[in-house]
Amino acid sequence: MKRFIVGITGATGSIYGIRLIEELIKKDYQVFVTVTNAGKEVIEEELGIRLKSGPKMEVTEDLIQYFADSLPLNRDELNRRIEYLPIQQIGASIASGSFLTEGMAVVPCSMSTLSGIAQGRSQNLLERAADVMIKEGRPLLLSPREMPLNSIHLENMLTLSKLGVMIVPPMPGFYHHPQSIDDLIDFVIGKILDRLRISHQLFQRWQG
Repeated sequence: MKRFIVGITGATGSIYGIRLIEELIKKDYQVFVTVTNAGKEVIEEELGIRLKSGPKMEVTEDLIQYFADSLPLNRDELNRRIEYLPIQQIGASIASGSFLTEGMAVVPCSMSTLSGIAQGRSQNLLERAADVMIKEGRPLLLSPREMPLNSIHLENMLTLSKLGVMIVPPMPGFYHHPQSIDDLIDFVIGKILDRLRISHQLFQRWQG
């Protein structure tokens, strides 16, 4: 089974990260999830999903409960495909370059986390895992969620872009005539999957 890392930070738009996890599970990926403390607060505020601060298995169970309602998989299968890693667990598997994955996406990505990755700060598991992606030459995608952007934000994005990091802001398109918020979300997740070279049918492509 292919492995992928998803990081969720405290920027608004936590639904993007949750939907990305859902789509990766559908594609038969094993997904390693890490969430910043601020990210947990935003997930609870925006989606009503309360991720505990206890052992990682408790948080994994919270995620499984959420996805059990939307995915045609039993709980044992979901437990095999989702692994939550606490943000402070700096010695977790994804912190090492010897742990092979297909890549990592930070969705949404706050300006604080973006800055930490750009500066090689590695002060928590998410930043360390992102640093590993860069040093190992593996795909790393950041979906920065801020508006407006100041020069510091833009300089950090440029620094990372020059290193090959994919910068994919959650900007929905409208040429496919979205009829719901879900359509707008799916467009963004579809564009993220496109950059990760993962096939999908989340939106109707422009035909000219």
